[in-house]
Amino acid sequence: VQLQASGRGLVQPWGSLRLSCAASGLTLDYYAIGWFRQAPGKEREWVSCISSSAGRAYYADSVKSRFTISRNNAENTVYLQINSLEPEDTAVYYCAADFVIATICPREEYEYWGQGTQVTVSS
Repeated sequence: VQLQASGRGLVQPWGSLRLSCAASGLTLDYYAIGWFRQAPGKEREWVSCISSSAGRAYYADSVKSRFTISRNNAENTVYLQINSLEPEDTAVYYCAADFVIATICPREEYEYWGQGTQVTVSS
């Protein structure tokens, strides 16, 4: 199983970007996908997840007005759209997958993790 996170690296404040998480070796239909981020000197934090059933999206309070998670099971890819980027969004972003057929998704425990992609918000 591989999860490949990708997206534009350097973005100006107030800009937008879309991160992608491409999955291989698993059928995305049966997996909840989560996005996490880890800023320098800080612990990793959960930011969003999308359930396997019904594609329900969940967000951390700190990002819910600016982040949108979506999934395309046919492409085996999950996306994280981030708008109105702030310097505080600078972090390594990770996607993760967990086998759970439900309308909810975990906030911590995931079975598979991607390698992370760096997002830097700076003028």
